[in-house]
Amino acid sequence: MTTALTMVKTGEKLFGVRHVQCILCFFCLAMCYAWRVNLSVALVAMSEPPSVNVTENDTASAVPDDDDDDFGIFKAEYYPFDEGQKSYMLSSFFWGYIVTQVPGGYIAQRYGAKMLLLAGLAAAAILTIISPLALKLGGWIALCAVRFTMGLTQGAVHPATHALLSKWSPANERGMLGTICYSGAQFGTVVMLATSGYIADSFMGWPSIFYLGGACGFVWVVFWYVFSSSTPEEHRFISPEELKFIEESRSDGKMQSADSLAPTPWLPIFTSMPFLSLLVVHCTHMFGFWTLLTQIPSYMKNIYGIDIKESALLSSLPYTVMLLLSFFFVWLSKVLQRNKSLSLSFNRKFFNSIGHWIPMCSLIALGYVPKEDNLLAVVLLTLTVGISAATYLGFQVNHIDLSPNYAGTLMGLTNGAANIMSGIAPLVVGQIVQDPKNVNEWRLVFFLAAAAYFIGNLLFVVFGRTEVQWWDSPEQSVDDVEQGVPLSPNGQDKR
Repeated sequence: MTTALTMVKTGEKLFGVRHVQCILCFFCLAMCYAWRVNLSVALVAMSEPPSVNVTENDTASAVPDDDDDDFGIFKAEYYPFDEGQKSYMLSSFFWGYIVTQVPGGYIAQRYGAKMLLLAGLAAAAILTIISPLALKLGGWIALCAVRFTMGLTQGAVHPATHALLSKWSPANERGMLGTICYSGAQFGTVVMLATSGYIADSFMGWPSIFYLGGACGFVWVVFWYVFSSSTPEEHRFISPEELKFIEESRSDGKMQSADSLAPTPWLPIFTSMPFLSLLVVHCTHMFGFWTLLTQIPSYMKNIYGIDIKESALLSSLPYTVMLLLSFFFVWLSKVLQRNKSLSLSFNRKFFNSIGHWIPMCSLIALGYVPKEDNLLAVVLLTLTVGISAATYLGFQVNHIDLSPNYAGTLMGLTNGAANIMSGIAPLVVGQIVQDPKNVNEWRLVFFLAAAAYFIGNLLFVVFGRTEVQWWDSPEQSVDDVEQGVPLSPNGQDKR
């Protein structure tokens, strides 16, 4: 079994158990994002036609399908939701998602990521499956409660993934392994957008979007329980060679064991310029990215007459390109690493600049594309979203660079703040765009998002660092810590 899983001659080369952990995390993120977007697609299938009117005093109630359905659990019912109810259902997930970011990171680094992700995904799978029943029995308010709870279960996913990566990833593979993990988000989104329409139109009806998604979650839980562990030291199947390679190359600080982890150094963290620049760039990235994803469909429809939401191909195209480009950037990063004169710091800032400043330019250009040239607008939109994949090799793994011991907490802090910014973005756009057919108002929105991209990355380039910070390794006895070696075993300068 060991030979079958590791498939390596040495710990450093080919395919190892560390890659298995990242592939499992890939599908973890895929599940999470598929469940996150499934409601936006299902709402189209479960809603009544526009001819059904709902007054302000009416509560959305179920309207049975006229067709007989021999499959009880798949019986489709239709609901006359108004736009306000839809917005509450779609946003309720994020209310819970923000709450568990920091606690999730702390629990993952203190008690391990394996059981936290196992419990979180299992609970989310159950909640996904019972979503149609909750809607049937309790209406849209009950579904809001389910989605809020699902957000609570998924809030720890990013921090826990970072905590796991800090234990499993050699420094010179950190960008690649992080990309494998987090590109699952695009994969899950693409699969859900591309297949959910066909599933809803099948004999199973729209409830099967939730049933099939939840069932896939339970399959993942089984594989995760058998083949994962929070640290390489705890894994049953890892080879001695790979374990030694990971231990010697994952950190240049002192990796503290979970049971002897020092208290989180809150004050040093919040007075650290490298961390503060990371916090700002994460927030500005999410502001720009979610301005793009939530408002571009309206812009394309009102300015160019293209209804992206009505086309599964156009809806999934930007995410597909982002998924493909993420692995192109991994290859490019490996090519650059062969040049030993290029530091890890250069790599992080180079790819982060690609992922922010190219979208900055394409966003501004998008506001000046003539109305009759809608093909160019689609190309620019796809480029703007797709090129953002470069950030997987930039700021998105910098938490582990700064503090392998507290990477989960750092990710919880920045991701929690960044998701607040993603919620603010549509509100800001709503204040600027009063007439959705006025291109000048949209240009102001694009300039604002571009400014966020520019400022965030500029601060990261100036103040960002890749060396482990002093507050990551408080003074401890030799028995309580594991002394690492330089982050760049090939001799590259990190600074």
